Amino acid sequence: MKYNTLGRTDISVSEICLGTMTWGSQNSEAEAFEQMDYALDNGVNFFDTAELYPTTPLSPETYADTERMIGNWFAKSGKRDQVVLATKVAGAGRPYIRGGAPITAAAVREAVDSSLQRLKTDYIDLYQIHWPNRGHYHFRQVWNYDPSTQDRAQALADITEKLEALGDCVKAGKIRAIGLSNETAWGTQKYLSIAEAKGLPRVATVQNEYNLLYRAYDLDMAELSHHETIGLLAYSPLAGGILSGKYQGGARPVGSRGSINSDIGGRLQPLQEPATKAYLDMAAKHGFDPSALAIAFCLTRPFMASVIIGATSMAQLKTDIAAADITLTPDMLKEIAKIHRTYPMPI
Repeated sequence: MKYNTLGRTDISVSEICLGTMTWGSQNSEAEAFEQMDYALDNGVNFFDTAELYPTTPLSPETYADTERMIGNWFAKSGKRDQVVLATKVAGAGRPYIRGGAPITAAAVREAVDSSLQRLKTDYIDLYQIHWPNRGHYHFRQVWNYDPSTQDRAQALADITEKLEALGDCVKAGKIRAIGLSNETAWGTQKYLSIAEAKGLPRVATVQNEYNLLYRAYDLDMAELSHHETIGLLAYSPLAGGILSGKYQGGARPVGSRGSINSDIGGRLQPLQEPATKAYLDMAAKHGFDPSALAIAFCLTRPFMASVIIGATSMAQLKTDIAAADITLTPDMLKEIAKIHRTYPMPI
């Protein structure tokens, strides 16, 4: 297992990160404990969660149960000091989370304190803004994204307010570093500029979707990552499980994400099928598990800080973690580039 430094911090994390959004819905607490034990024993020191989780499906009844399970594991195992822990404050849109209101300074402070209590810890290593208050192109909103409707002054004031609240939490020792999620290049740069001007915490990471079927990060965000030393935490490296091949031919395995969320957040639609088949064929040609191939590709990207995996079974978890041991040759990367050129944005 390789380890990377988060941004310009001194925090070192495994290049594979254990995602948790199925814990409390598709996975029981006992299964969550087993996953954390196995991951830590196999070099994964980085866990990512959110107050919103579990998400499969989202429910006010299960809200924040994932954080509670992690806190229970910390209490039982005594291994809090061996884990780099990341969590997130939810944005607007869920009535059962602070009335569905946008993220404010007060919301950040309240959310941090609530997460600390649930997680049974006195600090969070990486605290992330789950999504911005203004519009963005993530969650399949790329097709109708229109930033011309945004108010610049309001957006800048909003970023400043959040940064100041995060700065207070850093000063209080409640969080060590800050990150963004579902952000754009402009938004990320403004966080950096405002933080530098006002002496506030510097963004260390951006957690955006990245996989063989969705590579928007390769463009402006990759340039920003390079020049500003900000790593990507890639979520959905398997495109919600699509790249495992489990949904080929219209299949919906019982208990899978696709059986709960029929289109997997807009990803599972006909245009992805030829591209997915091409990657499945390539994996078969080289004797790779298709999930392992998809994760191994993400690990080759120069801007990658860590790839967030998620599994509902131990077999899946073992395959995903083992992807860190795969080396893709230059010729294999050329094959991937050829498929990507043929199917540049199928989801």
